[in-house]
Amino acid sequence: MDIQLNGEPHICVPATTISTLLQSEGLADRRVAVEVNGEIVPRSRHATTELRNGDRVEIVHALGGG
Repeated sequence: MDIQLNGEPHICVPATTISTLLQSEGLADRRVAVEVNGEIVPRSRHATTELRNGDRVEIVHALGGG
């Protein structure tokens, strides 16, 4: 299945959830915001939201600094 991840082509298996994608990208334990096709997906729905072929996914994580 082909999606766009942060503007780049990305291949994932069918039935991939946002949680699975975050885990595969090493972001499962980070505080992130996820947008699918222009809509923010709340963290409470990451485990149940399955991605579809052609989805545009943006993942943004906060960087600490001082």
